Amino acid sequence: QTHGAHIFSVAQHTLLVEAVLRQQTPRVDHRVRLAAMLHDAPEYVIGDMISPFKAVIGGSYKVVEKRLLSAIHIRFGLPAVLPAEIEQQIKSADMGAAYLEATHLAGFAQAEAKRLFGRDPKLPAATEKDYVTPWSAGRAEKQFLARFKALLS
Repeated sequence: QTHGAHIFSVAQHTLLVEAVLRQQTPRVDHRVRLAAMLHDAPEYVIGDMISPFKAVIGGSYKVVEKRLLSAIHIRFGLPAVLPAEIEQQIKSADMGAAYLEATHLAGFAQAEAKRLFGRDPKLPAATEKDYVTPWSAGRAEKQFLARFKALLS
């Protein structure tokens, strides 16, 4: 759904989610930010499936996805299951990122994006411009790993 030389990668998406989370909850703990960066990690194993397809598969998909995410959380020192409040913070940041991706990358009108994803997360203009401009795979990898290492330590 992007134009230009580069795709909008999952790595870049997770960095955008973490940036939105920091904007929405400035003093959020680094472990919550790490969990935000890992929220789509099961896609490494099962691929990035669109939501309508996940809905057709139903509960079985969600069970597998949750088990994978629990294992990933444990591997990186997070609770297997996050408290509901933290899950909601990450979901809210993910929806904010989806709003930006829809309006900047997929051609959605603001009204349509608001109806589907909620409100604009209001990132600083420079941050928004950088994070929703598709990066090269090398840049996305480098920035993801640097941020991940910073949050892990």
